[in-house]
Amino acid sequence: MTASSTRPGPVPCAPRTTPAHTPALAPDLHAPGAAAYHRLAALSPVLRVRPGAPRSGGGWFTVADLTERPEALRELIGHDARQGLARYGRPLRPDVAAGFGLHRAVWPLSLVFTLPWFLERRVPLAGPGDVALRRGAGSAELTVRPGAFVCLPDDPAAASAARTAPDARALAAELRCALDRFLTPLLAAFRPEVRRGPRVLWAMATDAVVEGLWYAGGLLGEAERARDELSALLAPAPARGAPGASGGPAPAPSPFTPGAGFAAPAPGCGGAPSDCARSRASCCLVYTVAPRDMCGGCPRVMRG
Repeated sequence: MTASSTRPGPVPCAPRTTPAHTPALAPDLHAPGAAAYHRLAALSPVLRVRPGAPRSGGGWFTVADLTERPEALRELIGHDARQGLARYGRPLRPDVAAGFGLHRAVWPLSLVFTLPWFLERRVPLAGPGDVALRRGAGSAELTVRPGAFVCLPDDPAAASAARTAPDARALAAELRCALDRFLTPLLAAFRPEVRRGPRVLWAMATDAVVEGLWYAGGLLGEAERARDELSALLAPAPARGAPGASGGPAPAPSPFTPGAGFAAPAPGCGGAPSDCARSRASCCLVYTVAPRDMCGGCPRVMRG
């Protein structure tokens, strides 16, 4: 587990099957993702996403608060600075604390979009004012205001409650666009604190998006499918005229870093989340406080 991860604890190498008490639920026609969020909460009580009105106070921040109120963002980063001091016995550099805060915010926030896409083939079109986040020690809670979403033509909601994408490829493009619109103002708010340029910020966001859904896939017993679908979602566009590129290149994953970074699973891992099973696009800078905590997939290790 990387030092900057929000994962609540180690995940066994063997993928877990979905328990009998968490059956697949029929998608709600007017609350995209509700069934998917329910399944995740049943498997990970320290990571909860609930449909509902945005909350504030008591440690809750809407994403709009974080993008529009510098004091709210600093308060969130302060949470990671305190956790870092408690864990390492020495203060984190301000930019390192901010980088941890960015990862630990984007990690659960991205699941608002990726989990319904993965389980229901629905893409919520939530904005920064629709989502609220509260982080604890190794936990995260979110509320998401139900609203517009995109689905496939065979979805029961296609006739009344949503707009449609013609096929799975177009729906994946809608997911990238929804994440882009949602994360762009958040990354811009974090940029002065993290002291990194847009390319590195989007590499950090790419890692958080991939690791979030990969972790959820492992809990659901579908880590291998999560790997495959994330790899396709972020696959770089083929060059024009390349073999197999008939019909024009696939949409590029911009602004995300191309490729999900997965390597062949380590022996015995069975495709489950493992630090050594993917190359991260960014470094969390944990080496500045605890070099021993660097993950095997860190670009400083992989490219060293």
